[in-house]
Order: sequence, then C-alpha cells, then structure tokens
Amino acid sequence: MFFLLACMLAVFPVVSMKSPIFGPQEVSRVEGDSVSIQCFYPPSSVNRHTRKYWCQQGASGHCTTLISSTGYVSKDYVGRANLTNFPENGTFVVNIAQLTQNDSGRYKCGLGLNIRGLSFDVSLEVSQGPELTNDTEVYTVDLGGSVTINCPFNRENAEKRKSLCKKTGEDCELVIDSNNNVNPSYSGRASLLIQGTSQLVFSVVINRLRLSDAGLYVCQAGDDSDGDKKNADLQVLKPEPELVYGDLGGSVNFDCALGTEEADVAQFLCQASSGDTCDVVINTLGTRASGFEGRILLNTTEKNGLFSVLITGLRKEDAGSYLCGAHPEGLLQEGWPIQEWQLFVNEETVIPRSPSVVKGVTGGSVAVLCSYNPKEDNSLKYWCRWEGTQNGQCSLLVQSEGLVQEQYEGRLALSEEPGNGTYTVILNQLTTQDAGFYWCLTNGDNRWRTVKELKLVEGKPNLKVPENVTAVLGETLKLPCHFPCKFYSHEKYWCKWSNQGCQVLPSQDEGPSQAFVNCDQSSRLISLTLSSVSRADEGWYWCGVKRGHFYGETAAVYVAVEENVEGSSGVSNEVVESIVRGRENKAMQNPRLFAEESVVEDAADQASGSRASSDLSSSEGQGRSSRVLVSTLVPLGLVLALGVVAVGVARARHRKNVDRLSIRSYRTDMSMSDLRNSRDFGANDNIGASPDTQETSLAGKDEFAATTESTMEIIEPKKAKRSSKEDAEMAYTAFLLQSNSVATEVQDGPRDA
Repeated sequence: MFFLLACMLAVFPVVSMKSPIFGPQEVSRVEGDSVSIQCFYPPSSVNRHTRKYWCQQGASGHCTTLISSTGYVSKDYVGRANLTNFPENGTFVVNIAQLTQNDSGRYKCGLGLNIRGLSFDVSLEVSQGPELTNDTEVYTVDLGGSVTINCPFNRENAEKRKSLCKKTGEDCELVIDSNNNVNPSYSGRASLLIQGTSQLVFSVVINRLRLSDAGLYVCQAGDDSDGDKKNADLQVLKPEPELVYGDLGGSVNFDCALGTEEADVAQFLCQASSGDTCDVVINTLGTRASGFEGRILLNTTEKNGLFSVLITGLRKEDAGSYLCGAHPEGLLQEGWPIQEWQLFVNEETVIPRSPSVVKGVTGGSVAVLCSYNPKEDNSLKYWCRWEGTQNGQCSLLVQSEGLVQEQYEGRLALSEEPGNGTYTVILNQLTTQDAGFYWCLTNGDNRWRTVKELKLVEGKPNLKVPENVTAVLGETLKLPCHFPCKFYSHEKYWCKWSNQGCQVLPSQDEGPSQAFVNCDQSSRLISLTLSSVSRADEGWYWCGVKRGHFYGETAAVYVAVEENVEGSSGVSNEVVESIVRGRENKAMQNPRLFAEESVVEDAADQASGSRASSDLSSSEGQGRSSRVLVSTLVPLGLVLALGVVAVGVARARHRKNVDRLSIRSYRTDMSMSDLRNSRDFGANDNIGASPDTQETSLAGKDEFAATTESTMEIIEPKKAKRSSKEDAEMAYTAFLLQSNSVATEVQDGPRDA
C-alpha cells in the first residue's frame, strides 16, 4: 500500500502539469502596488459553475484558501482583495491591493471543492521600493519605451553647461550635455532640449530604453557649487506577459501596438527559446519559420504601427512565450520596443479533432470536414486558400451564401449541416496545382479557425463517369456513373452543381457495373436520366457517395446542350461503325462508358431504321422478302424437329447413366428460369447466387452459370463403347452443323435470286 501511494504521489505532479487551468507563472511587484492575476479554465458547463479559489502554499505542501468565489475571504485579505468570475470567457481574476513583502510566496489558482481539483501554480514576489529623497522624481517606463526627464534651473545658471549623468556607486557617469557630448551607450538614443531663455528648464529624452538604463540620474545646470541639481529615479519595467489561451487545433491572435514612431520599421513576432534567444516566427521582411508554414498570417496597419499575427492549427509545441517588436533587421534587439505574450495550448479542447491532412489523386476529389462553434449556427462559413506571400494571405474561394470564385466553378461546393457544428467543402477534378494549405473559418468565434493541408498522391479516381458530353434539345440523355466494390454500402447520388451547392436529382440503380474487372456484384452502376433535354439542363453534374452526414468522393461531368440539325439523320454509317469499334477497343483497355457515344449510337439506330422503312416501301422488296421468309422457315422447322429428337434421346440415355457423370463436366440444358430458381432447392449451397449476374458459389470459388467449358475434367480409361455424354455431345454437334448449313443456303438463295 505504501509503495502504491508513493507511485501515485510521483505521478500526480506530472498529471497536474497537464491541467487545463492556466495563469501567469511569475508576478513581480513593489510594496504598495496592486496586482491583478487572471486565470483561465475550459469554459465547460461544469467549470463555469464550480467553485474558484486562490490559495497560498505552505512548506508542507498544504494550500490555505485565501479567497474563493463562494464569498469566503481570509482575515489578511479583508478589504484589499476580491475574486471575480467571468464564465462567458472562461476566466476568473484575483485582485490584491496594498501589497507588502509578506505577500511574497507561491500560490495556486484553481477550480473545485478542494485543492485536489484543477489548479495552476503562480509565484508572487513583492520587493521593497527604492529609498529616495524627497526631491527625487520617479519615472516608470516600459522596456523599449521613451522617457523625458525634466531638469529645472535658476536664471543665474541659464548660460551655464547643462548635463545629465547616471549614478554608479560614488561616481556619476555622463549621459549627455549641452556641448554635444554623448555617452556611447546612449548614442542615437539620448537628446538634450533647451526650451529657451524664457523657460527655466531643460529636458533629456532617452528612447528605446533598456533594462540596464534603470537607476538614479542627476541633472544639473552649472558645474560649480552654485549649480542647480535635480535627482530622477528611472524604473524600466520588463513588460508583463499577456496571457493567451488557445485550444489544440484552434487559433489565436496576437495584437501588437508599438506606437506611431515604429510604423516605418520592420516588424516581427518571435518565439522565446532557451536562454535569451527569440526565434523569428514571421516578420514584414518575408521571413517565416518552417514550422508555421500554411497556418500563419501577418496583417499590418501602415499609419499607426499596429500589426496582428494570426496563428491557426495550434499544436502542443506552440505553447510558450512570444515577443513582438520592431527593428530594421526584423528581429529582436535590445532597446527596441516589445510586447510579450504567454501562450497556453489546451489539449482538452472542445474543438472536434479531425485530420489536418487530406489526400487526393489527380482527377479525383476530396471532401473536407470543417468545424465551427455550434452556438453560431447562423454564422457565415468560408473556405480560403493560404498563399505563401511575404506576410501570408488567405484568398477566399467559397462561402455559405453562394459565392464561388470563377476559376472553381463546377468543381467546388460548400454544404452545411445545421445543428451539428460542421460543414463540408468538396473539391473535385483535382490537379497538382490544388496541393497546398486551406483554412476553415467563420465570421464568428475566431478560435475555431482550422487549417487543412491538401496533398496529391499516386492513384486513380474511384468513380468512373463520362467525359464532357453534348445533349440534343428535346431528346433523352442518360449519364452513367460506376462505383467500385468498396462503396457498396454507401449512399450514391447524382446532383446538379450551382453557386448555391449541388442539388440532388433522382437517379436509377442500373445493377452491377462491368467497369471494374476484379469486382463482383457489389460494384454498381448508377445513372441519371434527363428526359426531353432543355437549355436549363446545361451545366455541371456530379455523382458521388456519402454515408450519413459524411461526404465521400465525387466526379464531375459537364453537359452541353445543342440543337439537332433538321432533316439530318445525325451521323453516317461509317462514322457510327468507327465509333463503335473505338468504344470496343477502349472497353478492352479501360472499360469506361461515354455518354456522347451513347447519343451517337442512338442517332445511328434512327438512321438505320429510316433506311429500312425506305426499302420496305418498294413492292419489289416486299415480294423478295416473302420468298426469303418461306424458303427460310421450312428448312429451319425441319432442323428444329431433328434437334428436338436428338436432345430427347440424349436425355433418356443420360438418365440411365447419370451415376457415371461428373457434375463439373456436365453440360446442362437447363433454362434460365430453372437456374434462377435453383436456390429453392438448395438455399444454403447457393447463398452467394446473384439473380443479376447469375453467379453462384461452389467449392469456395465463384463461377458464372453461362460458362461453356469445363474447369475440371475426370480422366476416364479408354473404352470401345461411347458414354451417354459423348452421344449427347455428338448429337448436339450434328445439330449445330446442320443448322449452320441450312442458314448458309438460306443466305445464298436470295443472293442468287
């Protein structure tokens, strides 16, 4: 038990480090100041209503509650501290005033009924303020900022030398004077201004303050004992990091305000690493870290020096400290203004996790599932493409109100799924140029912005559809779409594309598809029929698959509508025959159906029928047809009678010798209806039979019932006497030969006549 308890205690700190509660790690203040500490928590319904607390850790590890959201306040905090919860933002704030050195220590901000709940460690350090004389003026400035130290003097010292020096122990090191002497460490940063003889004051301005600039300064007019002196205490504060709370896979925004004086200087955002280094994430000079490729944008405002950086697709390694600033070289340098953020990435995110990479094949399609805040069902949904320009940009491609960029017409659609917090973007007819990064975003909660990377891989599209086809006004057009076996259980559909999406149309299941060689009855052919084609039918049509609310692959075909030339039979016989031969050749190489070939074939059939009716209008043709009919039916009737007798003899002999026949070599004369009803006599054996393809499963292999050659022969010893099977085959062969001879005579007869 003790060993188990020790193991649990060893693991507990690791677990607590992954707590979704987040706050400032270190806070520094001076006696008499106040502090405001903000703590973040996941804004779930439970967390919003549970108890929040601020406690101080003791040496034994026990944490004593000082203030909580239930109204409790310890006696040391009465009148100077409060805790405010902001459930809509997922934060609570602890405010403490009149700080003393006794307030220094380690604290926790947390959620729960006791300290075993979710919490975050905060270190608070309260230092003693500097001991200053009454004539000392205090200047408090942020790191990288500017300060103006005013130095008054008497009129008798107006013509004397003015100067500012910094105390270093017992010495006072010159900073700048009125004789244009400047300390090298302040070169380009310090200037001395004299307001004029009427103003008995001079000023020293120091720009781009550094932490080392902090200290006690002395400004004076005159170097003798009658000179005027003034003490100034300069405190340079390192900027306290602003807390940024982001969800894994979501996005965050850094808004940087450096001032108008830095508007024309290169701006940057960097991520602090070990030591004092800060690696540039992005800057206005075109530098961008490879780890942020495809998921970062920088937006600048030229006039006031403001700029913002948006990072989406947050990862665990993105957590940490970030600095924004300005410098001619676009990187962090001491003395230049900066702002700091502390980013926490919450792994217990409410944003649904989905693959950040989608893969497609050239000519195929992808369906990208995007998430948004379910509370913002009426928000506008967008899909944009990230461009790797200098600052990065995301070009809008489609939005939920129906806007589709012209170059994506017919191949891009956005489908909303109200109520479940998702929408789907479908892109088909893929090319290698489509590879890249895309963003899902709305005009609502920016934290839900996500990034998807589209990659093109080797392969071929799964769906087989016609190429672009031409339909004839007023006629009927059938568009076929072939689906492979793996989509057997999916919902199939045809739809017509428009800027508003793709409207589903009625389609017909045509049964098994012959477009896939190594496939069985689970590959299907779904067709769309356009009856009495009109001009409105022209446009893009998609066939696709889906399962519930999840869309799969799609394939697109463009249908053009043209008028048929009046009085023309369409296409000549030679053209029809060449197209048919070409289609047969294509079917051998790549069994794909083309709708335009079907249209041409229909036209050829109409032309053939027209010629037949023209021939039959001749009386001579009618007489010759009658003679051919008589000369054909009489011999054919004799042959059929002979065949019936031969088959009857074969059946009789077969029944006598059925025990000697091989079931695998037996050539059946059963009718097709008998074969379809075979499952009535052996349902278990024929469980794999299909009424469409006439397939049956036997001995673990699928065979077609129409097969005419034996797949397994039983070798029998030579006998002088023929078997009943051989007699039946000989009779059947004689029947075929005689039928062929009679047919030849019939064909030759009319030709001779």
